[in-house]
Amino acid sequence: MRKPILSITVILCMVALLTTGCNSSSKKVEDAKENVQDAEADVMEANQELNEALNDSIQTFRKIAENQIIANEKSLALYKVQIAKENKKNKAIYEKEWAKLVKQNKDLKSRLENYKEKSDGNWEDFKTEYNRDMDELGKAFKNLTVKNEK
Repeated sequence: MRKPILSITVILCMVALLTTGCNSSSKKVEDAKENVQDAEADVMEANQELNEALNDSIQTFRKIAENQIIANEKSLALYKVQIAKENKKNKAIYEKEWAKLVKQNKDLKSRLENYKEKSDGNWEDFKTEYNRDMDELGKAFKNLTVKNEK
């Protein structure tokens, strides 16, 4: 009598372990799927935040650059008045330089307006190049009315 009870008990324990083991692996798969879905949601949220930060950065940069362009236009107007007061020899030289600066300023304004926000990988390159060109234009402004008397 003890042998059949012991055998039945062992068999029931084995069935219980197998059933629990099967449920564990299916439970693990289900948990893994939930973790993957959560991770995907986190990635999507992080990408959205990154895109918002990039757009904010672009808009801030554009405002600053537009203000610089406006300041350049005002400086160009003042230089034009100063150039008008120069003698004929210097006036021709300064007007040529002034025209180059006007063109460069318009080119920078056009590049800023035509930049497409979709290519975030190019944003840093664009910003670096634009700032370099704007700095060069600023240096050219300073040198415009410097008299080179020999």
